[in-house]
Amino acid sequence: MNKNVENKINDLRKKIKEYDYNYYVLANSKVSDFEYDTLLKELEALEQTYPQFITSDSPTQRVGSDLTKDFPSVKHSIPMLSLANSYNEDDLLDFDKRIKNLLDTNDEIEYVCELKIDGVSISLIYENNNFLRAITRGDGTAGEDVTNNIKTIRSIPLSVDSNKSKNSSFEVRGEVFMDKEKFNDLNEEREKQGLKLFANPRNSTAGTLKLQDPKVVNKRPLDAFIYYYYSSNITFETQNDSLQHISELGLKINNNFKLCKNINEVLEYCSNWAEQRSKLEYEIDGVVIKVNQIKYQNELGNIAKSPRWAIAYKFKAEQITTKLNKITWQVGRTGAVTPVAELTPVFLAGSTISRATLHNKDEIKRKDIREGDVVVIEKGGDVIPKVVSVDLEKREPNSKTVIIPTECPACGTKLFAPEDEVAIYCTNNFCNAQIKGKLEHFSSRGAMDIEGLGESLIDLFVEEGLLKSVLDIYKLKEIREDLITIDRLGEKSVDNLLEAIEKSKQQPFEKLLFALGIRFVGAGVAKKLVRQFENIENLELASQEEIENVHEIGKSIATSLINYFSEDENIEMINNLIKSGLKFEIEKTNEVNNTLADKIFILTGTLNKFNRNEAKSEIEKRGGRVTSSISKKTSYVLAGENPGSKLKKAENLGIQILDENEFEKLLGVI
Repeated sequence: MNKNVENKINDLRKKIKEYDYNYYVLANSKVSDFEYDTLLKELEALEQTYPQFITSDSPTQRVGSDLTKDFPSVKHSIPMLSLANSYNEDDLLDFDKRIKNLLDTNDEIEYVCELKIDGVSISLIYENNNFLRAITRGDGTAGEDVTNNIKTIRSIPLSVDSNKSKNSSFEVRGEVFMDKEKFNDLNEEREKQGLKLFANPRNSTAGTLKLQDPKVVNKRPLDAFIYYYYSSNITFETQNDSLQHISELGLKINNNFKLCKNINEVLEYCSNWAEQRSKLEYEIDGVVIKVNQIKYQNELGNIAKSPRWAIAYKFKAEQITTKLNKITWQVGRTGAVTPVAELTPVFLAGSTISRATLHNKDEIKRKDIREGDVVVIEKGGDVIPKVVSVDLEKREPNSKTVIIPTECPACGTKLFAPEDEVAIYCTNNFCNAQIKGKLEHFSSRGAMDIEGLGESLIDLFVEEGLLKSVLDIYKLKEIREDLITIDRLGEKSVDNLLEAIEKSKQQPFEKLLFALGIRFVGAGVAKKLVRQFENIENLELASQEEIENVHEIGKSIATSLINYFSEDENIEMINNLIKSGLKFEIEKTNEVNNTLADKIFILTGTLNKFNRNEAKSEIEKRGGRVTSSISKKTSYVLAGENPGSKLKKAENLGIQILDENEFEKLLGVI
């Protein structure tokens, strides 16, 4: 009897999975909604009666019943890099020349062109051919676990056919998005319910992935295209082969990709889709161009944040005209006072725009922008709205040129205009607008990641006099009872906030250094400084020359750091943050040493025991550096299978060549 039930359950699952694949991946429905729902209900009834037969890949397990209270951070096995951007044909031709120079060849390079989906990047982990985990891109090194929400996307299989899978454990990456028509349907339904409308499909997708209730997520029209496959012991010869295997596994790929024999075919592909993009059912903002040969990808390697073997071709931004009603001046965390155009709301590139940047006072003068003008706006990189030009024929006869403020619009302090800059500054460190900006930056996700301490709450706390500096954040626990009495908060909200503040103390030194908001010290710079100086005291005492000697750190950054640490109030704040329990030093491990200090490595060919990022990480842990260009300064070349032309160059220069066993001995791991 039980065997018959198990067979019936398996047959139902097989049918439902087949129908899901046909409908959600191939867009070819084989049964009516009624027939599909009948099969699903029959399966649910059998599984409820015989729960011993429930498996994780059953179609009934897509929507969990439990709320997701937390989205834990998970480190990526391989960093999720961003792509370098190009905006015209010359950029792409330069990219092709660069590839040929690095590969030392005059032969035509094959490229795979894929549409650049305007969505949210995701990593999917499969083990034993079953879907295990989904991780967002995050900062590229680690992302958030959104497994329960991703399971609701029916174009993502909960298991793959073991007969078709080349390896039972693998990772795929792709883009989660919303179909334009389904997004509009979603907004229409929200409008009927009196709910706030979503701005655009991408923002709606990102917000949906962070919802706590999978049942709500299940009602949102999420979909996904997959474009990348990785497994530790499977290597494809080409990107084209990789895409074909992804499709064979039952994962949804974007079939508009094309294998191009040379850069001219790439240019033609980009031109065609720039014209046809509006005809697609989903939003795209460009084309991704990848070197097809995997061995070339390995030889070309990566720079800090991007692969050398791929580039994004961004379509020219869409433009539209609207009226500029007023110019306001906002104060940032550095005290810079910048102009903003307040516009008559207009829909552009997927969202409604009511404000746009005017950059600075010189830009206003150069373009002769005035209040009341009809202006042309576009989204820079399809993200940040900006005013491109003025329609002078529609200018009102009584319009007046813009008066540049001489006093801070937030605190009234006289503004300062450095001779060598176009910006104007408020020099009052106690200006509420600056304080708010610093607090927002400090608590943001890329910095201290204090969940719940957003713009509205910071505004409230600053106006109430509860926050005057970032140090005050860690004193809020002392006034818990007072916080509970504030409107819109309450006991649970306050306790969640205080818990998030306490949790932020575990953020690593590099995040904390970035959070301080030191001018020119972005996330990447902070990481380099932390790796070099290891703790805040060493950085405080470093000379200008010592800071400039750090790889890729220039004079402007060094000067900014020297100036920052020369201010007594900054030193006092850092000391108090240390007393509050924040980490101003890197966590040492037994692995970290300086045995490869000042050694320069080149990686070439396909590695078996390491992937390239792992090898690079091991080298950098020990004080070494990985570069792409071989020279007399190169210390070692680590050569895997099918090494490129760099191996011959190394031999000619007499540089020591290592195989993987010799590399492991050098690392001290064998």
